Amino acid sequence: MSSFKVDLSTAVVFVAVEPKFKVINRDTGEVAVDRETGVKMMSIGLTVADEGEANLYTVNVETGVQRGLVPGMPVAVTGLRARDWENTFNGEKRFGIAFRAVAVTPLNPASAPAGEEG
Repeated sequence: MSSFKVDLSTAVVFVAVEPKFKVINRDTGEVAVDRETGVKMMSIGLTVADEGEANLYTVNVETGVQRGLVPGMPVAVTGLRARDWENTFNGEKRFGIAFRAVAVTPLNPASAPAGEEG
């Protein structure tokens, strides 16, 4: 399916839910892995505020999640893309929009705890 860039140039973005590994199988605890790099994927909840409206999005991040990101922290999102998806689970058709970014970093690097990069 196709994806498209999401323009955050006029938005303010905050961490809403701390990053964690993206689990693809709750029974086994299997973590999603980027097909190209082999790196474990992370998931983070972000509040995006723009034009008088704010929404919460769960964003999967390829490789660039710094440690120390906490709720309320303003962040920069690099390479955010949205992709529509659909699948059938237990005979029920589901669909939605998935968000994926290259990196999520503190907007003000000085606000990240020392030694917590990477």
